[in-house]
Amino acid sequence: MYGWVWRNLPGPLAARVLQSLVLLSAVVVALFLWLFPWVESQLPYSDVTVPGPETTSAPSELPAG
Repeated sequence: MYGWVWRNLPGPLAARVLQSLVLLSAVVVALFLWLFPWVESQLPYSDVTVPGPETTSAPSELPAG
């Protein structure tokens, strides 16, 4: 895919490098502005299943074994 993009960019080497950097920057911006926030809203980070801290202050003993 990257080879196809590189071959289809017009201009000399310097122009291709600049265009590829602009394309890469546009993809990164799109990911951070639209895709990552949408994915974050789909993940269940607010559904906590780990119990809260113990109310006793003494450490519990390990079972003998």
